[in-house]
Amino acid sequence: MRLFLAISFEPAVRRALAQVAAPLRPLAPGLAWVRDEQLHLTVKFLGEQPDDVVPRLVQAVDAVAAAHAPIRTALRGVGAFPNFRRARVVWMGMESDPRLELLHHDVEVACDALGFPLDGKPFRPHVTLARVKRVPMQDELRALWRAADRAGERRIPATISSVDLMSSTLRTDGAVHERLHSSPFREH
Repeated sequence: MRLFLAISFEPAVRRALAQVAAPLRPLAPGLAWVRDEQLHLTVKFLGEQPDDVVPRLVQAVDAVAAAHAPIRTALRGVGAFPNFRRARVVWMGMESDPRLELLHHDVEVACDALGFPLDGKPFRPHVTLARVKRVPMQDELRALWRAADRAGERRIPATISSVDLMSSTLRTDGAVHERLHSSPFREH
């Protein structure tokens, strides 16, 4: 099964994210916009894995989560990877928080101990709003860039209190995610 570790958001946060994306969608209809219920922050992508890895992952992530207290942070800023001129992904970022960096580090270390390769790229926490299916026209990208500047001014408070083990099934109409396990953070 195709697995990843994610931070899922409360429905109110997902609704706020959807409101940020709403004025952007008509400006770039060629992008594959993420369905509201699937908006999340990926902590680590694990790829295709055998079913028997799940219990070991659950145990490792439970231990990591138990070492962390809930993180109160916020989503803010809309951007694109690598940039709006050559956009492959449109995202909303997270405010910088060393506790989120530490969580990512601890997840990487735990996954490394299970034999998963370390991600050598810097952690850039973000929520993917859309993926580019076809190269948009330059005027579409300019309009999207201007609108993203305005949309990114909104600050969406969020509390992170667990890491979820997710499965992802690829279908023609987009990926479908299912939560297999939630590892809660310790109480304050």
